[in-house]
Amino acid sequence: MLRYLVKRLAVLVPTFIGVSIIAFSFIRLLPGDPVALLSGERVMSPERHAQISHELGYDRPIVVQYFDYLGGVLTGDFGNSIVTKQPILDQFLTLFPATLELSVCAIIFAVFLGIPAGIFAAIKRGSFWDQTIMGTALVGYSMPIFWWGLLLIIFFSGILQWTPVSGRISLLYFFPPVTGFMLIDSLLSGQAGAFKSAVSHLVLPTIVLGTIPLAVIARQTRSAMLEVLGEDYVRTARAKGLAPFRVVGIHALRNAMIPVITTIGLQVGVLLAGAILTETIFSWPGIGKWMVDSVFRRDYPVIQGGLLLIAGIIMIVNLIVDLLYGLINPRIRH
Repeated sequence: MLRYLVKRLAVLVPTFIGVSIIAFSFIRLLPGDPVALLSGERVMSPERHAQISHELGYDRPIVVQYFDYLGGVLTGDFGNSIVTKQPILDQFLTLFPATLELSVCAIIFAVFLGIPAGIFAAIKRGSFWDQTIMGTALVGYSMPIFWWGLLLIIFFSGILQWTPVSGRISLLYFFPPVTGFMLIDSLLSGQAGAFKSAVSHLVLPTIVLGTIPLAVIARQTRSAMLEVLGEDYVRTARAKGLAPFRVVGIHALRNAMIPVITTIGLQVGVLLAGAILTETIFSWPGIGKWMVDSVFRRDYPVIQGGLLLIAGIIMIVNLIVDLLYGLINPRIRH
């Protein structure tokens, strides 16, 4: 297992460098001049423009800029925002708990509904329930996030007035952040109603962000279970008179979980990508909204640093998924 881990870590290095090249190159293809945007509505003189470009290093060859940037990244320095002048890593670590909290709730929502739905659909293959579950999953997978989010806001926040429209907690509550996770901080604050307010603000974004992963997990679970339920060892377990729950829950599900776990790991990238739209719709102060604002401001260092940090998180999660294979099926360790 250790040898496999070392090999996988060695593969991550060129992958990370490749992502850095793509992020660095494509961002500079965006229209607009970040130096000119710093002046706002004022007209910047050519001399002042050249001075700021020199201070930011934009007047150097692009290859030199890239290697300087890569050298800083490898030492943990992702640079500073050209707008706020704050270190990018500090901003990311400040905002990431909000995105992580939303993503974790969304994946829990998707897993705890998607896996049972897929198992039930596989057991009832070809029945009304199977067609209903898979049809609903297809609809959920096909719905655009921005449309689905606005629809839920109109219905639950506008018509029924059950949930708030945006934000992480009501403006009636204020307390210093301890962990950055609003659910935990609201409990630690001791203020009556703070936790309930945090939960109510989290419901709609969780449903919107978790809908597509839920549909994908349900369909993958059904497919994997149908393949496993036809194996000889499952038929043997049934012939021995084992309880249906034991046959499905232990013998079949454990072997069907490998492709399901792969799917769950791949959904991390979907969650972080979907968080950009979800956080924008619900004014959720996470890295998604931070990245969108940086694109409009042509804040190159923030966009580059955000992309690299997100890519690093996705690579680490997929590495963990690969290691989980060995825990589920010991034969994979060899």
